[in-house]
Amino acid sequence: MSAVSVAHLMSVCAYAGFQWTVHLVVYPQLAAVPSASFVAYERAHQRRISYLVGPLFAALVVTTALLWARRPEGISLWMPALSAALLLVILAVTGLLAVPLHRRLERGWDRGAHQSLVRVDAVRLAAATANVVVSAFVVLG
Repeated sequence: MSAVSVAHLMSVCAYAGFQWTVHLVVYPQLAAVPSASFVAYERAHQRRISYLVGPLFAALVVTTALLWARRPEGISLWMPALSAALLLVILAVTGLLAVPLHRRLERGWDRGAHQSLVRVDAVRLAAATANVVVSAFVVLG
């Protein structure tokens, strides 16, 4: 067990916990926001969530890079590679799909955009959860 692999597992678990909260609590609540206040609510959500997701993404990128560069002895290269691939899925889905959907929602409630956001978020949730499993195997050796 290396310090790098433990730090990576901690960051992956923190992000997965965040992602489960967003998927089960935050996104379902969007549908309950009154139309008259939805734009302000969505803009506040985007601003506030960035203070949390930014450091989480930074921790994921740094610990994934460290895990790749300082792979613990006895750990096959495919484990850090799979963790990196899962992170790339999360970042790509966020930047290419979730962010544009949030931009649509900041113009006003859009049921279709919301449903798409929930579906897109399920991909991030699956990737984040899978990354916990992979990273746990790295720690356990």
